Amino acid sequence: MAIHRLEREQRVAQSPEAVFAFFAQARNLELITPPWLRFEVLSSEPIEMEVGTRIDYRLRYRGAPLRWTSRIEEWEPESGFVDRQVRGPYRLWHHRHTFAAAGAGTLVRDEVHYELPLGPVGELAHPLLVGRDVRLIFDYRQRAVPQLLDALAATRAG
Repeated sequence: MAIHRLEREQRVAQSPEAVFAFFAQARNLELITPPWLRFEVLSSEPIEMEVGTRIDYRLRYRGAPLRWTSRIEEWEPESGFVDRQVRGPYRLWHHRHTFAAAGAGTLVRDEVHYELPLGPVGELAHPLLVGRDVRLIFDYRQRAVPQLLDALAATRAG
């Protein structure tokens, strides 16, 4: 079946160190995920992010409760990391996050490769539902990340 790809890129005002530190906190994923998913990190604190770390989540997708476990496959402080679904709704979910200095701020990049379950039926659902919803999730994230980073920077400065 098809492996789909989503790429997003945005510039934020904070340094790569500050942006990476934000993304290195697994619980912040709850803040950058749309409320309609009712996304919740289930793993106990502290979550030590490094290669091999597994993180458990629960969410609701179109009313259906789902469990998801991801594993950190690559961990490069201040420059990026990769998480891969090891249990969840996709046949494949591979998400590369990168952070690079861009002037006084940071270029944040997401590259996601994903494959749907259910063969041809899953592929039919891609243009109608899943592909659209994945884009909506990352649209939300692109709005939320700069707002949250700006709020954190203001809190530290104030």
